[in-house]
Amino acid sequence: MFSAYPACFFKEANGYSVIFPDLNWLSTCGKTLDQALSMAVDCLAGYLYSCQRENESIPYPSSMENINLEDIANELELNSGESFVNMVTVDVDEYAKVHFEKSVKKTLTIPAWLNAAALEKGINFSQVLQEALKERLSAIK
Repeated sequence: MFSAYPACFFKEANGYSVIFPDLNWLSTCGKTLDQALSMAVDCLAGYLYSCQRENESIPYPSSMENINLEDIANELELNSGESFVNMVTVDVDEYAKVHFEKSVKKTLTIPAWLNAAALEKGINFSQVLQEALKERLSAIK
């Protein structure tokens, strides 16, 4: 799913702040403009990916012409002096494959009897570990 949203870039003393006014004031930052642009793509991809996974509605993007930098700067108490609006684009599905859904190999040790019993029952070790970790993580929140 290819998506494009306007982002407001505000130059600050220590880099750039990036705000997506259409997405509940979603924000990120970077020390350099290149880093801020990269972080904006990552931030947008993460937000849209989360919305997809949780079946949340995603607002339509505004046109760049409808973004008023001064109003946004005043709302957020930022200096609008060195600021601009830029469309940030990302293919969420492709980005997720590389950054969010990429599997990593883990080596672990279990007792031999447990391994044999699980193999006998045709248990998928990876799936069981993922399910257990997700359950544990949700309990910690």
